[in-house]
Amino acid sequence: MKKFFIAFGALITLTIFWYLFLKPQDYQVSFKVKALPGTVYETVKAWNLTLDNPQPIKYVSLSNFEQTITIKDSIHVYKWNISSIHDSLSQVKVNISDPDHSLMNKIKIPFSDTDFEKGARKTLLDFNQFLNNHLDEIKVEIIGEDELFSTFCACVSLKTSQAMKAGGIMDNYSFLSSIIVENAVQPNGPPFLEVVDWNLEKDSLTYNFCFPIVRSEKLPRHPDVSYKRIFSKRALKAEYHGNYITSDRAWYSLLHYAKKNDIPIEAKPIEVFYNNPNFGGDELQWRTEVFMPIKDDQ
Repeated sequence: MKKFFIAFGALITLTIFWYLFLKPQDYQVSFKVKALPGTVYETVKAWNLTLDNPQPIKYVSLSNFEQTITIKDSIHVYKWNISSIHDSLSQVKVNISDPDHSLMNKIKIPFSDTDFEKGARKTLLDFNQFLNNHLDEIKVEIIGEDELFSTFCACVSLKTSQAMKAGGIMDNYSFLSSIIVENAVQPNGPPFLEVVDWNLEKDSLTYNFCFPIVRSEKLPRHPDVSYKRIFSKRALKAEYHGNYITSDRAWYSLLHYAKKNDIPIEAKPIEVFYNNPNFGGDELQWRTEVFMPIKDDQ
C-alpha cells in the first residue's frame, strides 16, 4: 500500500509539473466550421489584418499556423490546428497562451473563469462571425474533370501576395484591353489568370494576366506585354462566384478534391473571368471558371 501511495504521489507531482511548466498552451478553444482548412487559413489572414498591430501569420501548413495578437498590454499566441471532417466541415482547435503570464493563467484556470479565458472566447467568436460573413459572400462548385482551353494570348507578368492578386488584375485590366483595342487586335475570349508559382510559405504568387487574342503578324510591341500560347490539357474544374480577391477559395476546394480522389495535379491554377471587377455590381453574380491542371502520365 505504501508503494502505491508513493507511486500515486509521484504521478500527481509529475502531472502538476507537466501542467504548470511543460503544457504548451494555457487554454484551448475548439469549434467546427463549414469550410475547408485552406479557406479557414486565408480567412484568418484577412481577419488578422483587422486587428490592432497585426503581425504576419507564421505558416507551417494549411492545417497548422501561428498568430500573434496584441490585447491591451499583453501578447497572446494563437496556434491554429485545423482538420477536415468532410468536404464542407472542419474541426478547429486553437491553443492559446500568454507567454508573460502563462504560469498564473494555468494556476487560475482550473478554479475560475478568468478574464484570459473570456477574452479568448470573445476573440474567436468574433473570428467565427467574420468567417460566416465571408462564407455568405462566396460560392464554390466542383465540376470535376474537364479539358483546359487552348488559346494564343497577350499577357502581363505579375508577382504579388496571394490576397493582392485581384489588385494586380484591376491595375492591368484597362491597360491590357486598351493595347488590344488601340492596335486593332482581335480578342478571342474572356481574360484569364495563369499561376506560374504559388508559394504559401512566403505568401507569394507569380502569375500571368492574359487576354486571349487571334494571332497575327502585326501584334503591338510593349515592354510589359508578352505573347504565348496556352495548350489544351486535362484539368479539374470548379466554378466560383464572388469577389476575385477570394477566388483562391476554389483552389483549396480543388486541392481537397484531388487529394480525396487520388488525382495527381499541378498546383498552378488558371482562372477565367467573366466579369470586369472595375464595373462593380453584385459580387455573387461574378463568375470565374477555375482549372487545376492534372499531371501528365509519366
